[in-house]
Amino acid sequence: MSASLKGRAVVVTGGSKGIGRGIAKVFAESGAKVAIMARNVDEAQAAAREIGHDAYGIYGDVTSAQSLEAAFAEVARRSGGIDVLCANAGIFPQARLEEMTEAQWELVSDTNLKGTFLSVRAALPYLKASSQGRIILTSSITGPVTGYPGWTHYAATKAGQLGFMRTACIELAGYGITVNAVLPGNIITEGLAAMGEDYQKSMAASVPLKRLGTVEDIGYAALYFASREAGYVTGQTIIVDGGQILPESLDALS
Repeated sequence: MSASLKGRAVVVTGGSKGIGRGIAKVFAESGAKVAIMARNVDEAQAAAREIGHDAYGIYGDVTSAQSLEAAFAEVARRSGGIDVLCANAGIFPQARLEEMTEAQWELVSDTNLKGTFLSVRAALPYLKASSQGRIILTSSITGPVTGYPGWTHYAATKAGQLGFMRTACIELAGYGITVNAVLPGNIITEGLAAMGEDYQKSMAASVPLKRLGTVEDIGYAALYFASREAGYVTGQTIIVDGGQILPESLDALS
C-alpha cells in the first residue's frame, strides 16, 4: 500500500504537532513529499526537520482563504502538484455550555469546520489535476459518536465535518477525488497530556485494548484512505479508538 504513495505530494494542515505530526511522519516514511502546514511556521519547519525524508514546513492559516491559496500554490510549486490533502487542523479548548461565549464558539467553528471547507476549496484545483486525488479529514469520535462535557462546540464541528464529507464526496467523484474521514479516539498528544495523568488513566481503563492510541495509529488509517488501493472508497469513516465506543459500561471490560 505504501508503494502507491511514493512520490505523491501531500499537505497536512495542523501538521506541526499531535495527530497532524503523526500523519505527516507516516506519509513521509512511506515516500511521499510531505508539506507540513501550520500557523506557526517555525514549529512546522522544526517538525519537518525532525521527521526528515525531505518533509518541509510552510505557513498556512486555515481560517483565511487568502492564506490557504498562497500556501497551496507554494506546495504545488515545490512538490510539482498536490495529490493528497489531510485536513487535520483543529482545536479543542474546553468550555462548559453555560459559560461558553459566542467568541469561543466561533473560534472553534472557524478553525475546525470552516477551516476544513476552506482547505478543501483551496486544494481543489491541484487535486483535480492529480491522477490520485485524495482528501482525508481528521474528525473525532466526539460529536459523531460520543459526547464529553466541555466540548459542545468541538463536537458540533466534528459531526459537521462528516456532513460536509458525505456531500463533498458526491460533488468531487466526477474528478476521481475521494473524500473520507478518520475518527480518532483518545490519542496520546500534547493536548491529551495537558488534561492530566488521571484523565489519561481513566480513558485507558475504558478502552478494551487497555491503552491509548498513538498518533501513528491515525497516520496509518489516513495512509490507507490516500492509497491507490482505496480508490473505490469514498464518503466513509474509520474509527481508530481501540474499541472504546463498544462497551456498554466499564463492567463489560471486567
